[in-house]
Amino acid sequence: MPSFFDLVLIVFLLSTFIQLAFWFGLFARLARFKLPPPLNRADELPISVIICARNEKENLKKNLPRILNQNYRSFEVVVVNDGSTDGSEDILLDFNIKHSNLHIVTIDDKPAEMVGKKYALAKGIDTAKHDVLLLTDADCCPCHENWLREMRSVIKDPVEIGLGYSPYRRKPGWLNRWIRFETVYTAIQYLSFALHGMPYMGVGRNLIYRKRLFRQVGGFQQHAHIASGDDDLFINAAATHQNVAIVLQPSSFVVSTPKLSWRDYYRQKSRHYTTGKHYRPLHQLMLGALSLTHFLHYFGGIVLILKISTMFVSILFIGLRMLVLLYFYRLILKKLHEKDLWPWIPIMDIILVGHYLVFAPALLTGKTNSWK
Repeated sequence: MPSFFDLVLIVFLLSTFIQLAFWFGLFARLARFKLPPPLNRADELPISVIICARNEKENLKKNLPRILNQNYRSFEVVVVNDGSTDGSEDILLDFNIKHSNLHIVTIDDKPAEMVGKKYALAKGIDTAKHDVLLLTDADCCPCHENWLREMRSVIKDPVEIGLGYSPYRRKPGWLNRWIRFETVYTAIQYLSFALHGMPYMGVGRNLIYRKRLFRQVGGFQQHAHIASGDDDLFINAAATHQNVAIVLQPSSFVVSTPKLSWRDYYRQKSRHYTTGKHYRPLHQLMLGALSLTHFLHYFGGIVLILKISTMFVSILFIGLRMLVLLYFYRLILKKLHEKDLWPWIPIMDIILVGHYLVFAPALLTGKTNSWK
């Protein structure tokens, strides 16, 4: 009968091989992804940019000019003021005087069954004049004046969805470093899955799709009772292996403001993780396997180090996996303009195991009714 250490060794080796399979078989494609040259011009079909804002006065004041002054011939910006009480409406009215392409939708009340942001976003989509919709948030700012062009460039038959990237601003401290790393790791997953024809999510800070597709899948009706998921649950329902493309040209990035306290970060991530159990079974299975084998790799490795006869095997395979990670992260971080994170990858990868444990309750049972 196998001993305890024999069983741990089998689990450790199996988990390590599965981890390596994910990196070589799935994530390597993102590492090798070749960026297209910057656009000199594009097929500039009209675009509706949609922003939902609740008490975002300062962010609107700071970020709207960069959005309203994009280098694009025909576009509108629809801002949905979702019950703000901080003077956001006055700021929007001031912008409206100077920019005829800004349209304001004000929401003072909404149905009880439409929790979170979805009612506001659906109202913005209904108001939008154009078929191509580009979504972002009030605390986001395009990195370049050609943001619209780059995002729009991928929407051509059969592609109806473009998955963009939205990094967080660099600030001092461990919280910021962790938020940026976790954002990169999430991007590695959803971008790589999309490249392999298995798209399962996008981020609403930088996401483009056709209005007709939104209507074809019934909008948010399937998950209207869930506060979050206006981006990932919609993509999970609407995306196919043919109708999705990723956008990684640096001029397509939208930078976002990170949380400044661990408590706010925990609340934000808990809200986001409540949607995972509503993904398609295949996506749940693969993402679950990725997280579980990550945990078992380190758990098994630590246990095996305690025994002299298995110590070498543990160190060897932990080191092998880490070298693979460092190689692929170096390539991916360069594409995402996050190269300063590379020296921190070993420690961040270990901390990620604890991250799984902290947020496990939200993944399984978490509920939230607010998007702010």
